[in-house]
Amino acid sequence: MYSALLVLSLGKPLFQRKVLQQQLANSDFKGEMDFAPKRVTIDGSREYKDFMSSNWAWRQADIIAQDPTTHGSTFVPVILGSDKTTVSVATGQNEYYPLYASNGLVFNSVQRAHRNAVTLLGFLAIPKTDRENQDSTEFRTFRRNLFHGLLRHILQSLKQGMTVPEVTLFANGHYRRVIYGLGPYIADYPEQVLLARVAGLVCTAKRDNLDGPSGRRTQQHTETLFGVFDHGTMWDDYGVIPDVLPFTWDFPRADIYELLSPDLLHQVIKGTFKDHLAEHGKSKAKKIMADIDRQIAAVPPFPGLCRFPEGRGFKQWTGDDSKALMKVYLPTIEGHVPAQMLRAFSAFLDFCYLVRRNVVNEAKLIAIDTALACYHREREIFVTSGVCPDGFCLPRQHSLTHYRYLIQEFGALNGLCSSITESKHIKAVKQPWRRSSRYEALSQMLTINDRLDKLAAARMDFEARGMMVGPSVCPLSVPDAAPAPGATKDEDDDGGASDERKILGEVKLAKTPVRGYPRNPVALAERLNLPGLVPLIRRFLYSQINPDDDDNIPLADIPLDDCPDVPSSIKVFPSAKFYAPSDQSGMRGMLRERIRAVRAWRGGAPRYDCVFVEGDPDLPGFRGLLAARPCPDVGMWMVEPDLDHRGRHVMDIIHIDTILRGAHLIGIYGDSFFPRHFKYSDTLDRFKAFYINKYADHHAHEIAF
Repeated sequence: MYSALLVLSLGKPLFQRKVLQQQLANSDFKGEMDFAPKRVTIDGSREYKDFMSSNWAWRQADIIAQDPTTHGSTFVPVILGSDKTTVSVATGQNEYYPLYASNGLVFNSVQRAHRNAVTLLGFLAIPKTDRENQDSTEFRTFRRNLFHGLLRHILQSLKQGMTVPEVTLFANGHYRRVIYGLGPYIADYPEQVLLARVAGLVCTAKRDNLDGPSGRRTQQHTETLFGVFDHGTMWDDYGVIPDVLPFTWDFPRADIYELLSPDLLHQVIKGTFKDHLAEHGKSKAKKIMADIDRQIAAVPPFPGLCRFPEGRGFKQWTGDDSKALMKVYLPTIEGHVPAQMLRAFSAFLDFCYLVRRNVVNEAKLIAIDTALACYHREREIFVTSGVCPDGFCLPRQHSLTHYRYLIQEFGALNGLCSSITESKHIKAVKQPWRRSSRYEALSQMLTINDRLDKLAAARMDFEARGMMVGPSVCPLSVPDAAPAPGATKDEDDDGGASDERKILGEVKLAKTPVRGYPRNPVALAERLNLPGLVPLIRRFLYSQINPDDDDNIPLADIPLDDCPDVPSSIKVFPSAKFYAPSDQSGMRGMLRERIRAVRAWRGGAPRYDCVFVEGDPDLPGFRGLLAARPCPDVGMWMVEPDLDHRGRHVMDIIHIDTILRGAHLIGIYGDSFFPRHFKYSDTLDRFKAFYINKYADHHAHEIAF
């Protein structure tokens, strides 16, 4: 009746252990691994960052230390992850079910950086049957047992190493005795249900009352239920599927219920954000959504921020679409939805960004609780307005209530997100499939992955021996792409990840000044139509020469006769690069992006980007910047252009060192409908007030929260 595509690892019985040994010995991870659980406390506040800073790892080490034969061993948690993926939309078999493995010793930044810290173990079987039997109880039972049986078989080679120490080489060149253990399992919600063998919920909440009291299931509790109740009661009263044995059942110190990790991508971004986007009835939806589309299209550009030039149809989103839309969506619905709904969106977005932080301390945990409580309070508008008349029986959304506990259990959650495994699909599944002959592609894909892993290991070994340094191995020069019309080569470079800096932010001017601009300050003022430029330069020079002037005289009131003469030659630069932490950062957490001030960007309209300017460096976060007041509903800071009594923009000259990084402004649209054919390039000139978009990236949120 049933068939299953053959799976397994690369076929060697000790392959899983060799994968972990290769990861632990990878010299690329030297200095980026923890060899023991840790508790990090700064100013009396506990911090959760990398996986080994978690409570779960600490408890596991305590258990191992109780056994004299394993005392003093290094505990190596094995982090697993699996997720189905599609390689083609053509007919025939186009699904694969990869299983990945990593270890909990490497830092979270290594997990996210795609540096071979996550390795393909193999492909799980995908059972098939005919349409008549695909919904039958027998087939579902077969599918569950096959899944758990395969995992149990694949992990058998690690079982002995979970109780008997083995000596293993580490990245720093030292050997250590190690004890393996099953760590968190990265999976989306349907797969979590499959892993936990439950019907609908992986916690003890009631299916018809998710807002009621709930806790974590435990293997001990489930074993007790098996000894007391029959299978029917187990299913009806506790939602436990009794005819499937979890793969963790006979592994030491393994409880499948406590190993289910949170999933930021599917539970927060896809599962919750997409649930409550429509508030109006169908008769109003088209007109309102068309206006929202126009407002989304009017959002100014920002480095790394996806634009929606035609608005966005809210169907069949990808995860990247959801992430991009979250960053600009809130201001565009203001005026179209009740204020309470805005507050609900704002609280949810704050929660989303807070749980995604690289480091979470006690204060951040309180902020997470506050944001979630605010969201639960304000989301009642979705019930009263008819969007969710039956309440919020949504398992993915209910899972958010467990995030504080899971951060304490597993550290910062961005090291266990399913976006890591989904990104790995590209290199481990999709690209090898494209390189295969398409005929019996599975064995070819495994061979390709095996060879890529060996090449990566060889490269690390060559680098450790100094063989990759020297003029004989310099990379071949590749011609750079032509710059955009009206832009220099350096100006058109959007930059990328940088591993060189460990500071909060830094700004540097472009290498090449604008050609064709006059160097003489007076002529330059005429060219730019800035008659006050020369006095501004002189007063700016005065402030730089007299930084400790305590007369409290406003700079604008300093007599020009007391100011230095203006230089005879001035250069104008079209852009500057800023280095700041970002979602797409390199290993050191810095991303290089560009701030532009050009009269024609890519042969089109002008582009003048905005920046955060430091006002009082002694104040924390956004309060130390030049800003205005926050909106109580949208939750963003609001700013207005400085105008003089004639309605002209107040201008000043600032030192580049006072610029922290780029800022993203979104116009305050109000409750009137947006004009058609509005150009996004006119937004910064046409609007009288703006929101500072704290959701542009995670570093901006950290500054403006």
